[in-house]
Amino acid sequence: MATAVRVTATPEALAVIERLQAEHGALMFYQSSGCCDGSSPMCLVEGELLLSPVDICLGEVGGVGFHMSPSQFAYWQHAQLTVDVVKGHGDSFSLESGLGLSFVTRSRLFTDDEAAALACVPAPASADALMVAPVPASAVASGGT
Repeated sequence: MATAVRVTATPEALAVIERLQAEHGALMFYQSSGCCDGSSPMCLVEGELLLSPVDICLGEVGGVGFHMSPSQFAYWQHAQLTVDVVKGHGDSFSLESGLGLSFVTRSRLFTDDEAAALACVPAPASADALMVAPVPASAVASGGT
């Protein structure tokens, strides 16, 4: 059976994360849900953003926790997210902005094998507290909800 990871990062993003950790210490990611820079991942000093008890941690990239709201998870649960970095300033408070860079989230739908593997794994922390209806994979694949 295939294994699946909910969030990963490109080598370029990992290098920037390492640089930011050296400068700022412990970090956190929070997947924005539409404010400021759209849906960009924000990289912040750990604790700078207070997480809700129902926010979900999808995993870690470069040793940094990657969090999002339950409503975001309902939409992204069928996709693997990849943190990447591009040149240019984003319109956010994310730490990499000071380097003239911007983190972006790329995504792809899980394969059938990966989805089956995830079905055997407990949901990410706080996912059991979802107060929203999950979005079916078929709706995500077709672009509708």
